[in-house]
Amino acid sequence: MQCSDKKRIIEYIEGHMTEKRRIHTYAVVEEAKKLSQRYGEDMEKAELAALFHDFFRGVPEISLNGYVRQLGLDPVYLDNANLAHSKIAALIMEREYHIKDQDILNAVSFHTTGRANMSKLEKIIYLADAIEPNRSYPGIEEIRELAYQKLEEACLAALTHSIEYISCKGLYLDQDTVMARDSLID
Repeated sequence: MQCSDKKRIIEYIEGHMTEKRRIHTYAVVEEAKKLSQRYGEDMEKAELAALFHDFFRGVPEISLNGYVRQLGLDPVYLDNANLAHSKIAALIMEREYHIKDQDILNAVSFHTTGRANMSKLEKIIYLADAIEPNRSYPGIEEIRELAYQKLEEACLAALTHSIEYISCKGLYLDQDTVMARDSLID
């Protein structure tokens, strides 16, 4: 990543995200860098994916719906900011920031749901988002500990937690999450 690209990304984050979202984003960046170092992943790729992961998270749902339609995304993402923001961010990364590395694009696109057969970078971004220090939910300490011991087991634990949480709340469960979990069990 060139300095000018990173500067442009940081300017967007600083100008468009709430303080809470900026704190979260920078915490995910730091966590992703630590996990990358632990597991021998390219730290620069992890940093870039982490910086982009929530680019569209604070965008009003009506605007996200416009992006879903404009970008030709599946209508399942309409009125679903939690799932739409990651897909939109990955497409905008490619279109407007000219990032072509499919591993980085996938890490951003699937950071919310996971997917079957995730790459190491995808697992790192998924986990960094799930365990960054400002997160708090039942079982997080075990997942944090696992994250630095066994990457796949930590992802499995985080995915299982997500599936249980979403199911208990009666929310839409993206099948990518189920397939991600199942691929780690196999």
